[in-house]
Amino acid sequence: MDQRIAIVGGGSAGLTVAAQLLRKRKSLKVTIVEPSEKHYYQPLWTLVGAGIFPREASERREQDYIPRGATWERDYVESFDPERNQVVTRSGKRLDYDALVVCPGIILKWNAIKGLEGNVGKHNICSNYSYETVNSTWEQLQQFRGGVALFTHPLGAVKCGGAPQKICYLAEDYFRRRGIRDRCQVVFASAQPRIFQVDKYATALEKGIQRRGIETHFKHDLIEVRPLQHEAVFQVLETDQTVTIKYDMLHVTPKMGPPKFLVDSPLADAGGWCNVNKETLQHTNFPNVFSLGDASNLPTSKTGAAIRKQAPVAVANLLAFLDGKSLPAKYDGYTSCPLVTSYHSLILAEFDYNLKPEETFPFDQSKERYSMFLLKKYVLPRLYWHGMLRGRA
Repeated sequence: MDQRIAIVGGGSAGLTVAAQLLRKRKSLKVTIVEPSEKHYYQPLWTLVGAGIFPREASERREQDYIPRGATWERDYVESFDPERNQVVTRSGKRLDYDALVVCPGIILKWNAIKGLEGNVGKHNICSNYSYETVNSTWEQLQQFRGGVALFTHPLGAVKCGGAPQKICYLAEDYFRRRGIRDRCQVVFASAQPRIFQVDKYATALEKGIQRRGIETHFKHDLIEVRPLQHEAVFQVLETDQTVTIKYDMLHVTPKMGPPKFLVDSPLADAGGWCNVNKETLQHTNFPNVFSLGDASNLPTSKTGAAIRKQAPVAVANLLAFLDGKSLPAKYDGYTSCPLVTSYHSLILAEFDYNLKPEETFPFDQSKERYSMFLLKKYVLPRLYWHGMLRGRA
């Protein structure tokens, strides 16, 4: 009997794993549970928000990337039943599996910040963090005539931890190019304790921030937006203080978290993330369950680059599990964050679980380079669509 693999999520992780599995073992019965008809290359939204690409460049049809041999179950997951080896869908189906891959991604929690939901795209508030809102950022940049341009980074895990600061740097460069920089106060307010967690890249970014005259506030978590007053209210972490900043333009990175069907399941840890061994990606309680990507509790940044390194480990270990063998592959926590610092420069941060640089190129990647900007603009999207999602990279 052919072995049945259920993959929850048809995003970067789900499609990559499905493609790699079927390349290695065509006899597998792979089912991908994914409700969305569109697939988005989300790393491009930083450049869309800066006017470099139209948002349509980030969009493809989901069906065009379902691997040959896989079944697409176009439905939402309602719950997991790992004791019975079943996934329950919203339409009431029970999908049986021999092995399960959990990679549904994470959700944007616009309502977790008071006054934000429903106001992105209005009252000078914008965000790069969804296809529906990303155009609002470019509109705000073009309309901005001076004053306070405020950019935020929330407490907790977010997709691509560098993205909230990238648009800040691009906006600052855009204001400079328009000749209005002297009328602009560019402010980055972050709940994080510093600009970046890896010392090598943090040092380079701090020098760039100082050179560009960007004002930073750390341990500041956005808790409320007052759209009519153009005010942003921050909780100063580790204190009982709040700080209010008046803005003329506000770019918000919303709070994020795992989907409710995962949070409420036996697969979740105390924080709601899928609970797996950080090296093997195998679930800590259910050995026929594997997880990778943003919804897993892997202690690394939630990026597509991390998924590209996680996927081969998940595939190798899942196949070994099916064959009754010991798990051969280990993930070292590699992730990458291409930190766009202007319209012509980028710092390519690459590091592992220990926050030790794990760099690809034979030069100092903490230096701002035009070549690395071109890598993000032209090479990485091609690698994604034609390599990663096809199981080739």
